[in-house]
Amino acid sequence: MTLHSIVIQKLLSTNAHLGRRVAAHHFKQFTYGTRNGMSIIDADKTLICLRNAVQFIATLAQQKSAKFMFINTNSLCDEILEQMTKKIGCYSPSIKTRGFLTNSHTPKTFKSKKKVRFIPSNTPDCIVVFDSDRKSSVILEADKLQIPIVSIVDSSMPLDYYKKITYPIPANDSVQFVYLVCNLITKTFMLEQKKRESNVDDPVEQLRLLEEAKKSRMKDKLRVVPYDTLEPISTDEIISEKILDKLVVLKYNGALGTNMGFDGPKSTFEIRDGLTSIDLICKQIEFLQSKYWTKIPLLVMYTTKTHEDTIKVVEKYSSLSIDVRSIKETQHQQLKSNEGQSGENELYPTGHGAVLLSLMKSGIVEVLLSKGKEYILVVNSDNVAATIDPNILAHLIDKKIEYCMEVIPTSSYGSTLDFEETFKLAEVAPNNVKQSTGEFRLIDTGSLWVNLRAVKRLMDIDTQAIEDISDSKGEKSGQVPLQEAAAGSAVQLFKTAIGVNVPHSRVLSMNKTSDLLLLKSNLYTFYEGVLVQNKDRINPEKPVIELGPEFEKASDLLSRFKTMPDIMGLDSLKVTGDVWFGAGITLKGKVNIVAKPGIKLEIPDGVVIENKDVNDLSDI
Repeated sequence: MTLHSIVIQKLLSTNAHLGRRVAAHHFKQFTYGTRNGMSIIDADKTLICLRNAVQFIATLAQQKSAKFMFINTNSLCDEILEQMTKKIGCYSPSIKTRGFLTNSHTPKTFKSKKKVRFIPSNTPDCIVVFDSDRKSSVILEADKLQIPIVSIVDSSMPLDYYKKITYPIPANDSVQFVYLVCNLITKTFMLEQKKRESNVDDPVEQLRLLEEAKKSRMKDKLRVVPYDTLEPISTDEIISEKILDKLVVLKYNGALGTNMGFDGPKSTFEIRDGLTSIDLICKQIEFLQSKYWTKIPLLVMYTTKTHEDTIKVVEKYSSLSIDVRSIKETQHQQLKSNEGQSGENELYPTGHGAVLLSLMKSGIVEVLLSKGKEYILVVNSDNVAATIDPNILAHLIDKKIEYCMEVIPTSSYGSTLDFEETFKLAEVAPNNVKQSTGEFRLIDTGSLWVNLRAVKRLMDIDTQAIEDISDSKGEKSGQVPLQEAAAGSAVQLFKTAIGVNVPHSRVLSMNKTSDLLLLKSNLYTFYEGVLVQNKDRINPEKPVIELGPEFEKASDLLSRFKTMPDIMGLDSLKVTGDVWFGAGITLKGKVNIVAKPGIKLEIPDGVVIENKDVNDLSDI
């Protein structure tokens, strides 16, 4: 029996998994389902959230001046809290709390039954609530004063209160579970007090690890391996099953499609045949699981704005054989740096550093390691052609690689690499960079492979380094937005890192309606969730398409094309003005269509346009 199994059994013994009733919509991310009218809370999620909460309390407990307030209304738990506060040296008589935070300087008659134990009488740095309910005024008051809240939440908590809790712990607030939480808090306080007294914890080992991390940060180069040189995964079913069994996939679901007129995240936008980019990843996982008889979990990373859509995705695949879970991306205050924009603090998700930071703070890394997972493949929202490649995974395991970026050469450098080569990190451009790629030699596709044990090592040694990478603006912060800083900055934190030059067919970002036109055309098909270019196309490069502002939104594109044109022989297309396309149109070579101002230009059904400039129907 693994340590993880023992911990989960301990949680189940406290009845932490028993919800009060059918879960509210926002709480379903923490549940498995329902039984006998009660929600069954996911013990893994409870463990992750509990770890995050205790870690936050531990961080505050490192400061001698930190003040805590403990809220409890269940008289059965009074003795438990009293013993805890005495042991950690912050005992205070219980008092009533309504208006205590916001009206602490105003005489008032308190009628609430809420009981509080706190240290000292000043505004606390953290409030811990053991039995929050919809009538709790303490949560509202703490939110007004911007005091962090750690709270046990159950399936009946309203969304308005849930949003105000900084570190929610989804669980049944039984006496046994409250005792478990109090025991963890007590041990956390005592451990931090012991650390403060000793002021050092194995200094020789800590110095060695820190020096090792500093050396890794000095790396500014990336060794890139051609994909064709990788050995294919073993044909032995047992070996291949063991390799795939070490993988978990994370699909980023944070980027919104507002630039194409779509309210939700890009990952949930229908590409063709009713499929989204998340559907494609799930189909790949289903295929690999059936072929290699393995289990590949899928994590869907969301932000506050994409939370509701992510819940729908998880519910959609909950009945299938894929283990789909949601995980929240860490967001923090950063400074935008686009030209012409004033510096305003915003919640601004960034690239690889932010993903790693989110993994570290979620507590999911330990859970995955306990289940035998060793590598995580991170796939961004934009790249529809991303592929779960067993050959890359087998190479990373064999060579003990901790960090791997999938890259392609820029058009100015060449179509592919014929042999292994070393590049400077400054020569690697993010896949969403908006400026010219002339100064870059490689483009990061957004697909990233990371060793989970290496991430765990960083968690134990140097979490701040990831914070620094996540906040980095790159060398040209005055010109490049934060998420477009030098690609692969996080690579410096790992002992062994490489890039793999993957085929260009594995990169197709959906950022504009011109990309959507390519995806919906006859140029591509899907096989087991993998985007495949039509074999009938002679030119290996995809057509260059420029559409005017009339085609800016996805709805505009779909309404202006009766059916998608045949672009198998198309090299480039530029459309400007009020242009409408009929059905069964074929475009070949270089085509330029410009409607005169104020004139509606309708391209008839079934026409073939090859190497022409079209201004009116007479030009066809």
